Amino acid sequence: MIRCLAIDDEPLALELLVDNISKVPFLKLIAGCENVMDAMKEMQQQVIDLIFLDIQMPGLTGLQFIESMTEKPMIILITAYKQYALEGYNLDVTDYLVKPVSLDRFMKACNKAKQLFELRSTPKIEAKPEYIFVNADYSMVKITLADIIYIEALKDYISFHLKSTKHPLLTRMPMKTIEEQLPASTFIRIHKSYIVSISFITAIRKSSVFIDSLELPLSDTYRSSVSSLTGNF
Repeated sequence: MIRCLAIDDEPLALELLVDNISKVPFLKLIAGCENVMDAMKEMQQQVIDLIFLDIQMPGLTGLQFIESMTEKPMIILITAYKQYALEGYNLDVTDYLVKPVSLDRFMKACNKAKQLFELRSTPKIEAKPEYIFVNADYSMVKITLADIIYIEALKDYISFHLKSTKHPLLTRMPMKTIEEQLPASTFIRIHKSYIVSISFITAIRKSSVFIDSLELPLSDTYRSSVSSLTGNF
């Protein structure tokens, strides 16, 4: 539901606006206000997603009200004056309605707000990295994440064991640094000296993680993280 306010200093106009809002199934009217100050009180008490706002009002006008906001909900301006349309759109309003407003034009504005609301509410999916670059053999070497079987710490160095090559790739880098670069959904730390690609794990025991016949140690520090893969053990 889209939580909304209706603001108009003319009682009859406000009554008509409230009635139109009641006909839109995805709108929830929080309050009908005859001035901006009452609307501001409502906004301090709860989250408002959309405001239907008249422009010409005593005291603070609708446009001044919009300019005063630090965090703006969606705004649909409803006014008897066409000349404020450009200024309204410069304030990034969702729509601009000129009185008298037909129900179909009102619904069109509401549907536009609904699309914008759904767009804002959809979680943004961050693209997962597909590769990293590491300093090795006097070059910045590209490693595809899907190619990494496991990573081993060797004092000041780390060794990348890759599917594509028989020989590990050695680079001077702290284990913590590479761990922060790898997506947690794909790689898991099992020991102070080992990070493993989850897709290559074939078995897990109390103190070991297996990659086919290769057995790697699982320390108590990271056992709870590894247990999330299986539920418990």
